[in-house]
Amino acid sequence: MSPRIVSIGTAVPTTRVAQTEARDLFATQPGVDRLTARLIRAAFDAAEIEHRHTVLAQLARSGVPGPDDGTAFIDAERGLLRPTTGTRNDLYIRTAPALYAEAARVAMADAEIEASAITHVVTVSCTGFFAPGPDYRLVRDLGLDPSVERYHLGFIGCAAAMPGLRLASRIADSDPAAVVLVVCVELCTLHIRPSADPQQIVAASVFADGAAAAVVTADPGAGREGGLELNRFSTALTAEGEADMVWTIGDHGFEMILSAEVPRIVGREIRGAVDRFLAGEATPDVWAVHPGGRSVLDRVKAGLELPSTALDASRSVLRDYGNMSSATILFILERLLRDDAVADGARLAALAFGPGLTVESALLTKRGAPGSAVADEPAAVAAVAGA
Repeated sequence: MSPRIVSIGTAVPTTRVAQTEARDLFATQPGVDRLTARLIRAAFDAAEIEHRHTVLAQLARSGVPGPDDGTAFIDAERGLLRPTTGTRNDLYIRTAPALYAEAARVAMADAEIEASAITHVVTVSCTGFFAPGPDYRLVRDLGLDPSVERYHLGFIGCAAAMPGLRLASRIADSDPAAVVLVVCVELCTLHIRPSADPQQIVAASVFADGAAAAVVTADPGAGREGGLELNRFSTALTAEGEADMVWTIGDHGFEMILSAEVPRIVGREIRGAVDRFLAGEATPDVWAVHPGGRSVLDRVKAGLELPSTALDASRSVLRDYGNMSSATILFILERLLRDDAVADGARLAALAFGPGLTVESALLTKRGAPGSAVADEPAAVAAVAGA
């Protein structure tokens, strides 16, 4: 039997910030001139995002300022501060493990898989580091067998869930009894900063925090029936874009370069990348495309000549949660997995974009079965307290 995603679980921090609230926070910072304020408002309003989640309760309008010890992100006058990278990473260490564990618990419960059945763990993140890492913490926090094989994929960016699923598929292919837990957690808002740089403004307008987990196995007797068969994967590098999407570590957080060329490069190159990936096969029935931003989705739609409704699942996740980096594509696949309008046997194409520019693709087939055993969306998105 082909490896399949049996279930997907998601989790977000409890603090939910309206896009208009985030926009006004950035636009009213001390020192922001009229032109910069206009750029901020235009970027936030054009993003087609309504709400985002964050581990930083300070960012909510009702939030209190952080402590006066160098760890605050916002002061009593609602001014954004610039904590060090060490401070930001300390918050990742404090808040990320609970999100890893909660998304995993939701996925395992939905799959009807006990902790004792998990044989491999793959964790994914580009927004924080620690060791022993999240793979180790999941073994402890979920009560997994200490002999579980563990792998961590770090700093790959928004496309990283796809290599995580590919690794899980390879493991399940080579070991038919394997049950692999893949968990992505990204806390992008830990790296916010006040800035007049248009690229930083665009990043601030779209990125958010979230977690998603998938249970992958080729064992037909493991977990409930149905799911998403993982048929094949592909990786492509665009001919240009190496300097247009870049993720580096600075003294005051991780720093994103996200140039205006990114959507245009995606639009120019997506047809060739997808044609090579499909290799003459029929056009997929359903599309799951990582919403790097509204303009990226628009360029993919135009470049692939898709119907106007083809990217509805991607747009709805962007609207409700923003861009949660690697976790986002799993949020989209989770919606499609639950969607009764996506029939048994439907072929899904998943696309995600990462630094480089890298295009990661997967072809999946929906099999059988009903929606979640846990709850219908959106109740199945668990909420976890942040800092």
